Amino acid sequence: MTPRALRRRAAPGSPGFLKRSQPRWTERAVKVLLVAAALVSVLTTVGIVVALIPPVVEFFGKVDFGEFITGTDWSPLFEPPHFGVLPLVTATLVVTVIALLVAVPLGLGAAVYLSEYAGHRVRGIFKPVLEVLAGIPTVVYGFFALKAITPFLQRFWPGDDPPEVFNALSAGFVMGIMIIPTIASLAEDSMAAVPRSLRDGAYALGSSRMQVSTRVVFPAALSGIVAAVVLGVSRAIGETMIVAIAAGGRPNLTFDPLEGMQTMTAFIAAAGIGDLPTGSTGYQTIFAVGLLLFAITLVMNLISIRLVRRYREVYE
Repeated sequence: MTPRALRRRAAPGSPGFLKRSQPRWTERAVKVLLVAAALVSVLTTVGIVVALIPPVVEFFGKVDFGEFITGTDWSPLFEPPHFGVLPLVTATLVVTVIALLVAVPLGLGAAVYLSEYAGHRVRGIFKPVLEVLAGIPTVVYGFFALKAITPFLQRFWPGDDPPEVFNALSAGFVMGIMIIPTIASLAEDSMAAVPRSLRDGAYALGSSRMQVSTRVVFPAALSGIVAAVVLGVSRAIGETMIVAIAAGGRPNLTFDPLEGMQTMTAFIAAAGIGDLPTGSTGYQTIFAVGLLLFAITLVMNLISIRLVRRYREVYE
């Protein structure tokens, strides 16, 4: 193109003339809405903490903090009351560990299959079907554990001491099934984000599909996989209906999953729907246990953020 033609193309009013950028009000409005959405989540978290702190401060004015953290007897609604929260904490950990033993292998296995082995058509069918599990109400999972899994375990248990009617094993197993879609979907998204060039380079060196999946894709997507697992753990710790129905409502300081036990969320649900006078010590235990649960979840998420930043891979 000649210089004369270029001048004509750049003249005002010509098709090639670049006008000064005008204010984009739509883009600014979208930006404001996104900032507002982020602030809602932050303000909600702050509001939860603000709502929990006053009753918790009043509670620890009556109950020794050391007794609360290290005590082994939890019976705040009886006379004489005992406020040792360890039975609730151990029950929560036992059920969560069982759930992870079920969900992590199955969830990551499903993610590897969908990402590296399944075709587009199979992935389009299997992934929505898998995510349907996440939409089932948790109360349905709870009754499934109580009416199906527990009788099955009691009937086919190999030892002489089968699980009790209410037990942590059934609750943890069904909870693991519930969080499989969370882990599988997020982990599969992380694996799918790994550049195709890494896979092609590994295949060019003669690697098998299993070697590419476990030695190339999995390490490259490790930060997203860690985030998926931690999100699954957070959901397992905060689950209420499954443990309230299948694990029982009796505080029990034990690590035996065949026995019934009460988790922190199950206690909050049971005490919250009870007839407790507002402002009483028994009523304030709900907020104390809730703040402890909030602190545990917060610590886990901080650890998750640190791990994600440490193992994060950035590709151009």
